[in-house]
Amino acid sequence: MFVIWFKKNLVPLSLILLALGSSGTLAQTNNDQSYPTRSVTVIVPFPPGGGTDIGARIVAQKLSAKWGQSIVVENRGGAAGQLGADAVAKAKPDGYTLLVGNVGTQSVNPALYAKLPYNPDTAFEPITMIAELPLVLLVTPSLPFKSVQELITAAKAEPGKISYASSGAGGAPHLAAEILKSSAGIDLLHVPYKGGGPAVADLMAGHVNLLFATVLEGSGAVRSGKLRGLAVSSANRSLALPELPTVAESGVPGFDTGSWIGMLAPAGTSSVIIGKVAADIRAVLSQDDTRDVLIKQGATPLIMTTEEFTARINFDRKRYGEVIKASGIKVD
Repeated sequence: MFVIWFKKNLVPLSLILLALGSSGTLAQTNNDQSYPTRSVTVIVPFPPGGGTDIGARIVAQKLSAKWGQSIVVENRGGAAGQLGADAVAKAKPDGYTLLVGNVGTQSVNPALYAKLPYNPDTAFEPITMIAELPLVLLVTPSLPFKSVQELITAAKAEPGKISYASSGAGGAPHLAAEILKSSAGIDLLHVPYKGGGPAVADLMAGHVNLLFATVLEGSGAVRSGKLRGLAVSSANRSLALPELPTVAESGVPGFDTGSWIGMLAPAGTSSVIIGKVAADIRAVLSQDDTRDVLIKQGATPLIMTTEEFTARINFDRKRYGEVIKASGIKVD
């Protein structure tokens, strides 16, 4: 046995190494419990201005005040969220680089793309949900139908003639329209765009007939009369557009789809840090002013445990994977 001489005592090297390891673990635990001690970067894998970005900034501002540390929200858009997600997947798992992902990055992309730059099953530690982003079904005011049932009747009368825009193949608006098609037994013509903004603009111009857009993107146009809202896609009415029925209420039973945003960390991040961030996000979401701001932006704040958020990611991956397979959706 190796030994080291200390003041006339023989100390086994194995005990010294054990003590050193224990002190290192204790130091790391103490560091985790004092987290954060410096600035935190939150990566949003989309350009500024969308629902994921706005929700991330609202929560980041509140967490910054709670932690007494600055939070830098960094937009890294591209490849349907893959570039930003990949940056977080490869970041040091110390809690100082976090991801605000959405249903697209965490549940749709793994089913839509044959290969991602990271392993979606092992790259992230889910922390907690932030909010749901319901979609609103929009049409131009010049069109005759004023309800989902009138739209369905018109679509059945002229299959394939009514066109719908989307923010891109495989996105939440595209999947919502595909679910409506299959649920109602109708045929619509898909016109994909590179982003929600151009799709909304062409809908206003009358180049396409309808569009599922986030309430964030569509509520202003509905209130101004530039577009007509027929229904919202979530199971419950939107708090931002409470006058609109849900698609399910409008005669398509069980219809429930949309987007959501949530916080995640790189795999290997300490459970102590995961627990702290989750608890603090739930705390700020419980504040009336935070809820009011999110609701005005078209989001529905959701308080979930880490386990519930993980289950939601997996549930949506399975169900949207089935929609993608059944619809034959392909991406370039």
